[in-house]
Amino acid sequence: MSKIKPEDLDSIGEKIKRTMLLREGSCRVKIIVHMGTCGIAAGARNVMKALTEEIEKADAKDVQLTISSCAGLCSNEPMVTIEQKDQPAVKYVDLNDEKAREIFSRHVMGGKIMSEYALAAGSERTL
Repeated sequence: MSKIKPEDLDSIGEKIKRTMLLREGSCRVKIIVHMGTCGIAAGARNVMKALTEEIEKADAKDVQLTISSCAGLCSNEPMVTIEQKDQPAVKYVDLNDEKAREIFSRHVMGGKIMSEYALAAGSERTL
């Protein structure tokens, strides 16, 4: 087992801070990658990696990236749900890393819902 380095502690502390900000209501956006077995088999790990890279590149400290189990729409995996304060949650489907990067840029950072990749907004009404 490797030893923890000071820079590892900084990284761990930053992740905990982001989690606490969301619990306290301070995060602007929560991104949920659905990573049930079906999602992982369909490529959710690549989507998660792409979103992690985009968050780090943008230094988006007010964005939390988390995972969830299957949303029950296995044929539409990989899926991501974007939750923003005072906005309906948007569920994006049939994603890959390129689409995930585009969603991050245009929706998460730019505020524009990408209806071409979205299945539903709010309480599962279609776009």
